[in-house]
Amino acid sequence: MSVYNTSFKLTKRAIDSVLNQDFPDFELIIVDDGSDNDTQNQILGYAIEHEDKISYMRHKNRSQSESINRAMQICNSEFITVIDADDEYKPNHLSTCLSEIKTLDLIASTTETIVNQESDYYVPDRFDTNQVIHVDDCVLFATLFGKKEVFTMLNFQNIYGADAHFFERAKKEFTVKKLDLRTYIYYRNNLESSTAKIKLKVQCDN
Repeated sequence: MSVYNTSFKLTKRAIDSVLNQDFPDFELIIVDDGSDNDTQNQILGYAIEHEDKISYMRHKNRSQSESINRAMQICNSEFITVIDADDEYKPNHLSTCLSEIKTLDLIASTTETIVNQESDYYVPDRFDTNQVIHVDDCVLFATLFGKKEVFTMLNFQNIYGADAHFFERAKKEFTVKKLDLRTYIYYRNNLESSTAKIKLKVQCDN
């Protein structure tokens, strides 16, 4: 999990959704990407409360991609996945992904998407940000789940659509598939998300 100035309330919700998984054998690595809104160190404090399951690190602001790449380098697990700090897993997310990955190297999946209005289902297209695409037709960072070697070999690039770009590169080297699971809850009603800000900028520019 990469965190950058996400409110502690939302970050705690995301962390709790990992802690409440029906598959208990995991480590959550939190990388604080230089947040300056957590003066009380609430994230660190919560990580210490659950240090049997959580590791915490911090660096100056670099980007979500670079933060996730750094976390992957210290991960000792056979499989790696991601969660955004303002989203959450359903309790069966990890166990469902594990059951689906048996003959694959990497999966992505659809989400249960929370919106305020119909237009929230649409995000800027990575090939042309003046156009929009339905989230079900996207590859999303946090629905990626796969073998460690996939992530450590490819890494994420610091570009818009880094998740889809990663998935396309993985297709050339590994066995990958997008599935309709909807065990990841994607909050598109958060106006502070990076995707929402890009979409708003495009609307203003137009």
